[in-house]
Amino acid sequence: MALARNVEFMTKCFSHLTLLKRNRVNCLITDPIKCASSVTGKETLDNASDSSAVSIAANRPALPLVVGRKLEYPQTFSVPRQAWVENLDTVDEVKLGIIDLHPSVFARPPRLDILHQNVRWQLTYRRARFAKTKTRAEVRGGHRKPWPQKGTGRARHGSIRSPLFRGGGIVHGPRGAKSYFYMLPFWLRVYGLTTALSIKLAQDDLHIVDSLDIPTDDPNFLERLIEERKWGISVLFIDDTDIMPKNITQATDSINHYNLMPVYGLNVYSMLKHNTLVLTLAAVERIEERILFQLNRLDLSITKSHKRDRKSVV
Repeated sequence: MALARNVEFMTKCFSHLTLLKRNRVNCLITDPIKCASSVTGKETLDNASDSSAVSIAANRPALPLVVGRKLEYPQTFSVPRQAWVENLDTVDEVKLGIIDLHPSVFARPPRLDILHQNVRWQLTYRRARFAKTKTRAEVRGGHRKPWPQKGTGRARHGSIRSPLFRGGGIVHGPRGAKSYFYMLPFWLRVYGLTTALSIKLAQDDLHIVDSLDIPTDDPNFLERLIEERKWGISVLFIDDTDIMPKNITQATDSINHYNLMPVYGLNVYSMLKHNTLVLTLAAVERIEERILFQLNRLDLSITKSHKRDRKSVV
């Protein structure tokens, strides 16, 4: 008898929870803003921020946004890589389409030696030394001979500012500002960019978005988005222009490990320094355009052939 009563009680509870869940779903479908206002606590803030993105999501183009595109300089023996195009206007990830990526830019072999040379070059060329020491001609005093040449039993000296004396001049010391700048070869710089982009894509640390527009300038929205999508601690956002959207500029201003960068500033050290790399569609187009131009330009290949022919003649 008691067992039957417990089963009946559990059945009523389950039916009641099912009814509440059904009403909740209907409420979200019919009027999400009104439904968000009826919830208290943290859920109210979450639904309110989500409802603010409803208008932006409504203006989003119909899916899929990108299915395929014609790649310049197609490769005969390489298959184009593909990546999802995501959104930034909601915390939850929405797949907007698939984009083809050129294998010459995003499918290079992982040459760690090239990455090391690029990072070492970037850290070295910005280094400068300003230390300066005085020689015996610049140290104050010491113009008189300290003691006679003969008759004292001491060694022969002509000045107490000799490097042999304490307080004397320094021999072979640093002599002022010195730059450690040197230029890495052109092809190592180009291959460094393609290698870093390829490694980021292979490790699933490269994400492509339609734009950098977010519905609010609150940094908490960006932190929730990155945490929800399991991105890295540090994120680098790349766009094709240096004039970024206002909301994402203000949201990343107070967070040091979220940085914005235009395409013309993209470099190997910054890509490796950040855990996640986020590119816009316009940035992908611009990066491929510039790198493919450098990889397939004729003037450098002609120059190389002339040098090779000249060496063979000599």
